[in-house]
Amino acid sequence: MKKKQIDFISLSPSLTEWLCEKLKAAPAHLTDSRELLRSLESLCLGDSQSLMIELSQDQEAPPAVREEFLRAGDLILSARTRQVRRGEEEIPLTPKEFDILFFLAKNKGEVFTKEQIYQAVWDGEYLLDDSNIMAFIRKLRKKIEPDPGAPAYILTIWGIGYKFNEHL
Repeated sequence: MKKKQIDFISLSPSLTEWLCEKLKAAPAHLTDSRELLRSLESLCLGDSQSLMIELSQDQEAPPAVREEFLRAGDLILSARTRQVRRGEEEIPLTPKEFDILFFLAKNKGEVFTKEQIYQAVWDGEYLLDDSNIMAFIRKLRKKIEPDPGAPAYILTIWGIGYKFNEHL
């Protein structure tokens, strides 16, 4: 099952009014802006309590929303589907395993402390526990490394933390 990420933003009345003003000034040929304006005005009047916005599937997504693939060695990571593949084989990862792997792979060659990995992957306050990150890395290596005892992808930088091998 594909996991959809849904973001929630609570709009202040002043921001909603500002958005309405900007949409009123938008060019007339942007019909989507008129629909959004009506929905925002409905929020301001209290006729609606929430608004869901979805990118239309019949048009090409802007570059920031397009599929992001990371390739490293024989691994392919998909940001949108949150899948990792080696050739035709999908490598099943937990959500946090994927987040850690994607973060490290996106920043190939950069060394991160365990605390930096926590800050990048966990939302909000989380109890920093070195053994927790070490356990996640160990599980990831078992799943992605050809030889977990001699890692090629996620490298340990002794006394500091971890990095994703920049030569892959």
